[in-house]
Amino acid sequence: MPARQSPAMVERLVDQLSPRDRAILHDLAKTRVLTGNQFTRLHFQDLSTTSRDRTRRKVLERLASHDLVTPLERTIGGARAGSSGLVFALGVTGQRALPLLDIATDTASLPTRARRPWTPGQSFLKHTLAISELYVQLHEAQAASQLTLVRFAVEAAAWWPDGAGGLIKPDASVCLVSDDVEDSWFLEVDRATESPVTLGRKLRRYVDFARTGQLGPDGVTPRVLLTVPHERRMRDVQQLMARLPPPADQLILPEFFEAATARVVQVLRE
Repeated sequence: MPARQSPAMVERLVDQLSPRDRAILHDLAKTRVLTGNQFTRLHFQDLSTTSRDRTRRKVLERLASHDLVTPLERTIGGARAGSSGLVFALGVTGQRALPLLDIATDTASLPTRARRPWTPGQSFLKHTLAISELYVQLHEAQAASQLTLVRFAVEAAAWWPDGAGGLIKPDASVCLVSDDVEDSWFLEVDRATESPVTLGRKLRRYVDFARTGQLGPDGVTPRVLLTVPHERRMRDVQQLMARLPPPADQLILPEFFEAATARVVQVLRE
């Protein structure tokens, strides 16, 4: 485990970071966890196919040696995934470095004090990485000039007052722009681990939010993109929505996870 860095040492370390290093820390602050493969798609895709993985490994190993990032104990994809399946979080030094970066970084989802990352359970980790995957896909859509990603906030940074003394708690809050069109979304990544009853209660809260005229962070009532993993869960969602009052059919957009990014791009262009 790297030794704890003094504030002066952290400041000197930040001064030595490249723009790509800073962007890597920014992405981890946004998403909390990313795999090696996701980092390749975010920051090393412009390199040749023979050097992408090698360069990514070197960069992440260097950042890990300073405790700016840290690999978790669990990998994704099994042994064959190699280093691309490693899962990374911000290290203690990385958390302490965030306020010193010269880029906008929302740290609302991080603890108020820097803490050693812990490896969550498999189900929680897969859910969090699924949210990260949507972040990566939206960045890829932005690189393809399909949209501009104005905001992607997760967990606590995405939560919003519901107008009744509580909070709407989406998995992520997103703002997308194309030309003069701006779309605001609450994202719910469903992995069919909750009962239909629990999911129905969650969806009803979004409907109540809209029915009472509540506005989200962009000054409008966000639509809800609900991603589902398979056809059986989609049937469950369709049955749930049939029992919800208006404007559920206009407010909530269910979609298979693998088609979610393409769908929000389509909606943005309509």
